[in-house]
Amino acid sequence: MRVFPQFKTNPVKGDLIKLPELGWVKMRLSRPIPDGFKLKQVHILKKASGYFAMLSLQCDVQVPDATPHGHPVGIDLGLEKFLATSDGELIARPRFFNELHRKLKLLQRRLKHKKKGSKNWRKLNLKIARGNQRIHDNQKDFNVKLAHHIVQNAGRVFVEDLNLKTWAKGMFSKHRLDARFGQFINILQSVCWKQQVYLAKVNADYTSQQSPQCGYTTDRDVAAAQIVMIRGVGAAGLAVPEIAWGEVLPGVIDLGKCPRARKPRKQFLGIPTLNEVG
Repeated sequence: MRVFPQFKTNPVKGDLIKLPELGWVKMRLSRPIPDGFKLKQVHILKKASGYFAMLSLQCDVQVPDATPHGHPVGIDLGLEKFLATSDGELIARPRFFNELHRKLKLLQRRLKHKKKGSKNWRKLNLKIARGNQRIHDNQKDFNVKLAHHIVQNAGRVFVEDLNLKTWAKGMFSKHRLDARFGQFINILQSVCWKQQVYLAKVNADYTSQQSPQCGYTTDRDVAAAQIVMIRGVGAAGLAVPEIAWGEVLPGVIDLGKCPRARKPRKQFLGIPTLNEVG
């Protein structure tokens, strides 16, 4: 990646951009630059599918932080299901890497038998790079759409305070990295900020071991998400919404009899805690 900083004048004219040492370069602008914004930097990024220009814009506008309001939604992340919400919604975990893993593995084996630097070696190397980029693009597209879906009907969103670096280690590290939970949280944070939806993280300890109320049965991940929501709303000093205790959902388990429990999880990166935001 190469960075071109500090432009004195706007270098973009229609579908052309003027870069130092390169001059005018043709590009495809994904969307017009909004009025009142100044172009500060241009990042040129090379990917398997071509070159991309990321424009950094600046505008002297103060956007106030979102305040707690509206319907609260707690989120519990996992491997059996990508996430569960306190409203009872379960999202299946996509397996983009698993779907292309066998094909990429075969291509990498074939690459070993090619002479390094040869024409066939470069073609095969590009094919592998495009396969990896396809996985990345599909994962990001899924995370963006899911973040907008959650924020659409929420005024407050609460997530667990996880240590993603520690969580990515161990027996299921491959599957956790494939799920890209960190990318999803960063995108969710950005979407909440744009939509003026309050976002905070809560203590993740024992969310899967604590039951919302004695005798209440529901899906294990949904119950954990409801605990996240209750902790978040309570820590913010607001009234906890009533949950339909006793309602039995499909595929239920009794939390009091569940022999399995997740390990305590601690920290998310980049999102203010409830204590920090007051």
